[in-house]
Amino acid sequence: MSHEIITSCARMGSHSGIINLLPDRLANQIAAGEVIQRPASAIKELLENALDAKATRIKVIIGDSGKTLIQVVDNGIGMSETDARLCFERHATSKIIETDDLFQIRSFGFRGEALASIAAVAQVELKTKLADADLGTHIIIEGSKVKKQEPTTHATGTSLSVKNLFFNVPARRKFLKSDPVELKHLLEEFARVAIPHPEVFFTLHHNGNELYHFPISNLRQRLLNYFGKSINEKIVPVQEETDFIKVTGFVGKPELIKKTRGDQYIFVNRRFIKSAYLNHAIKMSYENLVPEGQHPFYVLLLEVDPAMIDINIHPTKQEIKFENERLIYNYIKVAVKHALGKYSITPSLDFDAENTQAMGNAGASGRAPTSISSDTVQTAARPFQKQPSEKAKWLEFYEEMAEVTQRELSEAKAVTLSSDWSKGTDEGEPIAQSAFQLHESYIISPIKSGMIVIDQHRAHERILYEQHLKSISDKKMAAQASLFPETIQVEAKYVGLLMDVIEELAYIGFQIEKFGQNTFVVNGVPSDGLRQSTEAFIDQFLETYAANMEIQISIQENVARSMAANSAITKGVRLTSIEMQELIDQLFACEMPYTSPGGKKCFITFGLDEVENRFNS
Repeated sequence: MSHEIITSCARMGSHSGIINLLPDRLANQIAAGEVIQRPASAIKELLENALDAKATRIKVIIGDSGKTLIQVVDNGIGMSETDARLCFERHATSKIIETDDLFQIRSFGFRGEALASIAAVAQVELKTKLADADLGTHIIIEGSKVKKQEPTTHATGTSLSVKNLFFNVPARRKFLKSDPVELKHLLEEFARVAIPHPEVFFTLHHNGNELYHFPISNLRQRLLNYFGKSINEKIVPVQEETDFIKVTGFVGKPELIKKTRGDQYIFVNRRFIKSAYLNHAIKMSYENLVPEGQHPFYVLLLEVDPAMIDINIHPTKQEIKFENERLIYNYIKVAVKHALGKYSITPSLDFDAENTQAMGNAGASGRAPTSISSDTVQTAARPFQKQPSEKAKWLEFYEEMAEVTQRELSEAKAVTLSSDWSKGTDEGEPIAQSAFQLHESYIISPIKSGMIVIDQHRAHERILYEQHLKSISDKKMAAQASLFPETIQVEAKYVGLLMDVIEELAYIGFQIEKFGQNTFVVNGVPSDGLRQSTEAFIDQFLETYAANMEIQISIQENVARSMAANSAITKGVRLTSIEMQELIDQLFACEMPYTSPGGKKCFITFGLDEVENRFNS
């Protein structure tokens, strides 16, 4: 609606229509809902403003996971008194003058919404000064209302504090997650800005403790400072350039794979983006190198002509549109493949004689082989205590299930070992000849009505989950002291999480003590051992634990679930007949054998009628 139309309506007096102009204060709060969703959103905007101000030193101070304080102090160019006041107005920006400027954007902020949105839902304090000015400017704003504006002494640059986020929007504040969850998101946003700018000095403090200290360095050193020095030998550089695009960065060797996608970063013109399309291109570069369900490490920086991309399609600017997506896709895929091939990375990493046959079988079946040592196989494939099979326990278990449906009850009662038992020779123990392993991933056994197919990983995960949860609930110490304590390094973003769960981990078998800023000493591990190094296991456990925090479960349940997910035998591990039978027995001794802790089926059944129908169809 133009100014002339509004003026005309005003002259007509009060109107009887239903359309009204929103007050500026309410409009700002609505806009804030799109741009500022949580504390992490605010820190992203403030850090990007500091970089646009040509800062070379940036200090971040956080209080209570950003709920009470987010302060960013930089040594950038600062602002004049007029600019300091104008920057809080909606659509006030120094980066855009004409429409064509939208297609040549090289700065991070350009819409002029960030500070106006933050000021609408928080108490904001700004101090800033230009290099050639004698005095700076001090402004306090609460809920879009200016409370104070006065001259002040200040170093060249800007200090902006965001206090009590959503103090005037209680409904939004109520939907914030717990402090650990919000801190996780906040640290992730910090990393997305700090990683692609190694030429800038960054520090981050939370509740008085310094979590990150990133001196000016190169990209590799910045990655080591963030992810830990242990990755140094596990990453390879990517360096490709054409007239159209330049790709630099690092990708991880197959040994650096993880169960979650956390350590995957793509930057376009040093702006973090989310792109399932480009993620798929990188995944295809690792074809036959990474097992299904695992994810490689990569940090890739793409430099593209701004005229070839559109970054104005999402409020947070984390999604962009390429003019030629197919060309970008193919180029990234080739660049990563070239880097992996250049350093002679092949699927046959660290395989020993015992696993050679397994690797051949995996290749024949189309599954990517898993890089594990013989010690790992011994530990992972023999997690069960020797105990005789007890058919009576199965029958008793099923007779007590009164609340399941009739069909579930029928299937469950049918899951009884066939009476075709015989004496085996495996370690002199009685075994059931009926169970066998399919592709070292599934256990198949006949039942009275047909057959049952068990996912060995999910089944073992369910077993361990219930065991760990009981140990934590009963508060029974289960640690086995190590002869030689081991020192491990933990990523800064996980230090607080580990401190929160040390007591629960003690009931499962870990004896862990804090030794320094990011350092812990492990004095004991579970008596049945770990499938990998202690540091690698703790790292994966914390990653899984952090991911589980998004769902509303207790600390105890999260610890049990995360431990089970990382301790359970994986697909690709060969089991003996005795081990298969013990897994079956332990699964159906669980309180809830049907699903894994994550809710996925542990087994499925096939009736004889289904088999016959397939032959007759």
